[in-house]
Amino acid sequence: MRRGSWKFRIFIGLAIVAFAVVQRCYNKEENPYTGRVQNINMTADQEIAIGLQSAPEIAEQHGGRYEDQRLQTLVSAVGKRLVNNSIARETPYEYRFHLLADDRTINAFALPGGQIFITYALFSKLNEAQLAGVLGHEIGHVIGRHSAERIAETSFWKTISMGASVGADAGGIVGSIGQNTLLKNGRGDELESDELGVLFMIQAGYDPYEMIRVMEILKDAAGPNRAPEFQSTHPDPENRIAKIKRAIEKYNGK
Repeated sequence: MRRGSWKFRIFIGLAIVAFAVVQRCYNKEENPYTGRVQNINMTADQEIAIGLQSAPEIAEQHGGRYEDQRLQTLVSAVGKRLVNNSIARETPYEYRFHLLADDRTINAFALPGGQIFITYALFSKLNEAQLAGVLGHEIGHVIGRHSAERIAETSFWKTISMGASVGADAGGIVGSIGQNTLLKNGRGDELESDELGVLFMIQAGYDPYEMIRVMEILKDAAGPNRAPEFQSTHPDPENRIAKIKRAIEKYNGK
């Protein structure tokens, strides 16, 4: 490669990286519901559209909707009770609560924009207050804009990867960081959602201590061979319980 061509590639690569950094700074905004400054590159309407588009495929991966309409109605009613008694009702998101037929995978999750799911495997282990704790936690992910934040972070790392690739054909490593690390809720996201879930439970008239029982159920379901906390994106249930207790003390009486 000629020297001039090599210098030009380096220049273009650095320009791409600089653009990504400037854009990331420009995209920072304060979440009006949590007060946290985040890197976000999409609107609430775009979040809603992504959630609506992704929901059918996500549901299909977990066996589709659970057939018992009575239980579907219960899940929706608990979710709406949480929304109507909290700051969630002030957000632009379209909350929909889905009970999935999967009776093996213990899980609940939220898509951006308000599409919230719980598998029958988890639902079947919970009473109503514990169900409220799980759904409140997932509402917290929506309000916290955690998916949108991950999408923005992934976009940032992909752009950095492209700049590195142009400059030195070294983008694969950076790209893998973006893909493998930034697409799942991190520990901070989970803890923020736990605290919001406690607040929403209290505001909706549920016993927030049932959230502790949810953590115990998740711990039991994971079994003795679960990965240590430093190897997992999720905080250890014991640490989550300690923080949930502090959140209960913080919000009780409000």
